[in-house]
Amino acid sequence: MKLPYGLTMFIKGQSEEMAASFKSLLFALGLAVILVYLVMASQFESLLHPFVILFSIPLAAVGVALALWITDTRLSVIVFIGLIMLAGIVVNNAIVLLDLINQLRERGMDRIAAIKEGAKLRFRPIMMTTLTTVLGLLPMALGIGQGSEMRTPMAITVIGGLLTSTLLTLLVVPVMYSMLDRRRDVTTAVQPTETATKA
Repeated sequence: MKLPYGLTMFIKGQSEEMAASFKSLLFALGLAVILVYLVMASQFESLLHPFVILFSIPLAAVGVALALWITDTRLSVIVFIGLIMLAGIVVNNAIVLLDLINQLRERGMDRIAAIKEGAKLRFRPIMMTTLTTVLGLLPMALGIGQGSEMRTPMAITVIGGLLTSTLLTLLVVPVMYSMLDRRRDVTTAVQPTETATKA
């Protein structure tokens, strides 16, 4: 837009407040992801496994975009609050899956076999936790009750992100794990030769 000489234009009012809020919420989202990573790194005692688990967060963003598009919901501060919630929620499924895979590998199971067995055993618990969360947020997403207009975008965000993340976590996280965690196979293969040499 060309302005006449001597005139300047500034964005003020609600748009200015919205831009400032988005900056703060983006910082909060980044901080939430970093804190989640640090907590998982201390629990797993590894820097690689939390990195694999964090792949479930971008998968949730795909579901959020689809859910907002289908329901014709605009991007707002409430949607960003839902995204921050998702950063802590969607990693739960990957944590449950990866923890069992690590346990199976410590018992001597092969990497691929452990991934298949872990995904099979954890499929039902993952689906149960996802469905309970989705069904619990469904009344809020449908806009039932007074003042629901404020809460509905957050529920839609969490439901869309959680559903997509759950489905893709069972595929993407095991694939990333099998690609990145190859160090243990080498150590497992070396151990029998070492014991044979000692004997």
